[in-house]
Amino acid sequence: MNILVCIKRVPDVGSKFTLTSDNKAIDTTNLGFTISPHEECAVEEAISLIEKHGGSTTVLTLGPPAAEEQLRDSLARGIDEAILLASDIPEWDPMQTANAIIDTIRSVEEKSGKFELLMFGNESADSGNAQVGIRVAYGLGMPCICGVKDLEFTDSKITAKRDMTNGMEIYESTLPVVVAVKEGINLPRYPSLRGRIKAKKKEVTYFHPNQSTVTMEMLQFKHPEEQMKKVVMLGEGVGAAHSAVEVMKKLNLIK
Repeated sequence: MNILVCIKRVPDVGSKFTLTSDNKAIDTTNLGFTISPHEECAVEEAISLIEKHGGSTTVLTLGPPAAEEQLRDSLARGIDEAILLASDIPEWDPMQTANAIIDTIRSVEEKSGKFELLMFGNESADSGNAQVGIRVAYGLGMPCICGVKDLEFTDSKITAKRDMTNGMEIYESTLPVVVAVKEGINLPRYPSLRGRIKAKKKEVTYFHPNQSTVTMEMLQFKHPEEQMKKVVMLGEGVGAAHSAVEVMKKLNLIK
């Protein structure tokens, strides 16, 4: 089996983040970078499938040269090869990203053979658009299963399950197929020291995609309104007892 996993370099936001002066991007001056939990699970699932059934894995991302860090992290976990679609253009909408990935897949497949399974995270941790995997599947004329929480490979077919209100939906597809997985499908492994050393020595293949015509325009980001906490002082000491009792009556805690 030949598997391609597509990931995205996103800011590692552990607290409140700030926006640039034009409100069109996140100020990453003091931020680190990572990939989303969904994509971590996609990487782990690809490695696990190859460990069980044999084959090869490739990880791909679109971003600046610094995105090699995220690719090498996946290599350290057990992915075999890495592809960077290098671009210093900061904004790529879902259609542009999907077109760049499609062109690269076709180019790689001409030299190295077909990918039988394309894996994505269900959505990225920054924009959460959940579009790229679906657009890639459509562009390549492949079936697509999203929101996957369980995946099995048997006899050149995959069986995928995803959560629904009262149980799970079960899908079966022949290969090739596109799958978008959700966090919780597995528990991602940590890169070992030996894996990190090997990852540093592996070659990352560079492509330089051309950005297609802009189909959407970024207007601005906006912080959601913060919940305001209101505190009402009932009084001090014994004088506040009556007010406290009245509040408890309103809450039906006492009669």
